Amino acid sequence: MKETRKWIIHRVSAVILAPLYIWFFFSFISLSTQSYSDAVYFLKNPLFGILTIALFFVGFFHAKISLNEIFEDYIHNQKIKDVANIFTLIFSIIIPVIILIFLIYKI
Repeated sequence: MKETRKWIIHRVSAVILAPLYIWFFFSFISLSTQSYSDAVYFLKNPLFGILTIALFFVGFFHAKISLNEIFEDYIHNQKIKDVANIFTLIFSIIIPVIILIFLIYKI
């Protein structure tokens, strides 16, 4: 991926993440004052699931881009850099998919 494109995608994902993190934070703060049944109702709301999935997928994508930049700057051995980038790619896909499965099946 070209460096300019990576930079733009990194900034766009940061702009998307900012309101999602604010929503996530204030949602859970407000849940602390709710009753148990209100909290369960909120967590079963489809909007909560969609926004949470978006938060994790965009968040891990943003982290992957950030880590790739760190690897490019500080790891000089190409083989180690490639292995680190592959592990980052694998984990940035596997962890959000596991979270998606947990949210879908309510585990």
